[in-house]
Amino acid sequence: MRVGNKTYQSIWHDKHSDAIFIIDQTQLPHRFEVIELKTLDDAEDAIKDMWVRGAPLIGVTAAFGIAIAMRESGNDSSLGHAIKCLAQTRPTAVNLQWALQQMEARLRQIPSQQRAQEALAIANELAQQDIETNQSIGRFGSELIENRYQQLQRPLNILTHCNAGWLATVDYGTALAPIYTAYDKGIPLHVWVDETRPRNQGASLTAWELQQHGIPHTLIVDNAGGHLMQQGSVDMAIVGSDRTCANGDVCNKIGTYLKALAAYDNHCPFYVALPSSTIDWSLKHGSEIPIEERCSDEVTHISGKDSQGRIQQVQITPDNTPACNPGFDVTPARLVNGLITEHGVYSATKEALSALETKLMGAAHGEE
Repeated sequence: MRVGNKTYQSIWHDKHSDAIFIIDQTQLPHRFEVIELKTLDDAEDAIKDMWVRGAPLIGVTAAFGIAIAMRESGNDSSLGHAIKCLAQTRPTAVNLQWALQQMEARLRQIPSQQRAQEALAIANELAQQDIETNQSIGRFGSELIENRYQQLQRPLNILTHCNAGWLATVDYGTALAPIYTAYDKGIPLHVWVDETRPRNQGASLTAWELQQHGIPHTLIVDNAGGHLMQQGSVDMAIVGSDRTCANGDVCNKIGTYLKALAAYDNHCPFYVALPSSTIDWSLKHGSEIPIEERCSDEVTHISGKDSQGRIQQVQITPDNTPACNPGFDVTPARLVNGLITEHGVYSATKEALSALETKLMGAAHGEE
């Protein structure tokens, strides 16, 4: 993705300096800052404090965190310690556990003195896989957008929630990848951007991304989506996912469920874009997904730029107001029109996902 006149990824390994860099997303949109991850603690903080966020990017960052830890020591004790520390940073996004399992399974098979080099190679491999996966999601999803455009024969209005763009992945994004691909193919479209309280990832990140790409967009408060759907001003909705169950239930940023309900009531197609690594095959229903409870300060305080250009945090509630802050909610499969994956668009059903799982298992064993 281009920022100004330069191309970036959300995380990358610089071969010349042998350093790992990330974009500090807590500073956006007012400041663009790049941070080097030097230690395991840095990688933990980056995930826990949301310098990086988004299920795919969390997973890749964890992989690079293991690589950084292996530079100091590649013995079994150090590997186990690094995996344990990183696994505890964020509970909901399944890509974190998936990436750590990938790293452990492959690193345990080689001598400790070779693990530093191999860990970095695996992390770079997972990063490249994420990019290719998201490009495929973009292609399949853009076909849905193009079909909707052909059906309506006018510019499309697409609603999205939170940030599932290139900042939530290594590059291209999940929910925004189809939008980028369709726009670049010349399909006229406009994006309604949910602010996504309490951390405002839509307002601060999605709006910034779309602006960088030149895509027409309008920021709306979280509760405006249903109204716009009633007015016929939303033609389809595309969101991301932090964990999807084997039956098609989808866990995503808090507020997604309400958008899905409104879309269902107004016959507005509601799609979820996700890599297959976000599917937790071990969970049968969304009720089994652990929901992260975050700090109440995210609800009672808000940060922004004042008239002097200074970044300030202010309290918006009465003193000592208690606040509940679940980070995610679960959208039942019955409200989802389709799951856009790197392997195609699948129905949000147990049967369809079982077929996808079989396909993935066959690919893992070298079958066509």
